[in-house]
Amino acid sequence: MILQFTLTCFIYIWIAIAVVLFPLQIFVSAPYGRHTKTTWGPMLPNRLGWILMEAWAIIAFWYFYGTSFNTNVYSLFFAVLYTLHYSYRSFIFPWKTKTKGKQMPVFIASSALIFNSINAGLLGYYLAKISNYPVAYFIHWNFIVGFILFFAGFIINYKSDDILINLRKPGETDYKIPNGFLFKYISCPNHFGEMIEWCGYMLMVWNLAGVAFFVWTVSNLLPRALHHHKWYLQHFKDYPKERKAVVPFVA
Repeated sequence: MILQFTLTCFIYIWIAIAVVLFPLQIFVSAPYGRHTKTTWGPMLPNRLGWILMEAWAIIAFWYFYGTSFNTNVYSLFFAVLYTLHYSYRSFIFPWKTKTKGKQMPVFIASSALIFNSINAGLLGYYLAKISNYPVAYFIHWNFIVGFILFFAGFIINYKSDDILINLRKPGETDYKIPNGFLFKYISCPNHFGEMIEWCGYMLMVWNLAGVAFFVWTVSNLLPRALHHHKWYLQHFKDYPKERKAVVPFVA
């Protein structure tokens, strides 16, 4: 009981940190991708950075989940969903991107490792040790809604990434205006899809660790999308003015 109380307090503090950092990230863009800056210290290859950051999320999750392996079918199902997402982000997405020669600050990769260690570790521990799902959990409203949102978000994220990646021909490194699909309405449907995906996951797992993961996802991706949108408007005079940044018809 003492351990769970301490863990609960830690998660609330962790969520509070995400909320506090959110406005800071609105004003300061993370220096990687199109916003890369060499003034943030040593650099490493962009692809290597992505693999290290995302693969660590799998390692951290299974370290905590595996130490107290939970055979509940729902806990295993959620563990598999998490692993599938990060397997794609770790070992498929980085090799699909055409970012040869591009780099990111070691600081960004290191920060992501800390982020993934805590969020993935909390999810793994909660699913293995704390969460307990009933036999007919699949008919609960939050599981149904969460399941739909998770896969809808994944499809949006995957398709949007695919459109962005295919804007470049082999050897090209410049940026172009994406069109089609949800790009008709927003600049960053890939981030929109990922936020929907983890909102659905939060509803399915129905625990405090899932809430923390979703809050941190929004805290990171929403400012990122706003910076991308501003960047597009600054760099392309013919960029569609009716597009929003990340939420269709809203912002």
